Amino acid sequence: MCLNKVVRNLDQELLERMVKEVIASLAGNNNTNNEFSSKNTNKVNRQDYPLSVKRKDLVKSATGKKLEDITIENVMNGKIGAEDCRIAPETLELQAQIAESVGRNAFARNLRRAAELIAVPDTRVLEIYNALRPYRSTKVELLAIADELEDKYNAKVNAQLVREAAELYEKRDRLRKD
Repeated sequence: MCLNKVVRNLDQELLERMVKEVIASLAGNNNTNNEFSSKNTNKVNRQDYPLSVKRKDLVKSATGKKLEDITIENVMNGKIGAEDCRIAPETLELQAQIAESVGRNAFARNLRRAAELIAVPDTRVLEIYNALRPYRSTKVELLAIADELEDKYNAKVNAQLVREAAELYEKRDRLRKD
């Protein structure tokens, strides 16, 4: 077998492995957005885990692609792109329901916070993360971030978390001094 053919086979194997990992992450991952939660009639529990096997009809990407649409062939022919491999808030909500059904309430809350953050651009999430580090922001700046999360992205739980951080940082003298 020539070297080029070996490399092509390795590339194909790597691509297949990557697609399988994406599919697994789509299936393995709540949304605090009450609008979704109140409309969601697809309640799931521990018997539905893993969703990719037992309830694949409910799993979709952030762009609405179904699990069965995410194939190597569709990736190779350009029908599936990177944005199509991002998890949907609804899928995170389903995973949170499963977590709650087995008593993992803290994990369910984390999944719901993550679902809220899907609407926030990645670069902004990193900026907010850095702003939340001790001594990086003033209380006014943190409260402005909380307002932005709530008003612009409807990320109410994350906004409350930032407000709580602002209060705690103030009490512990961890705010940036102007």
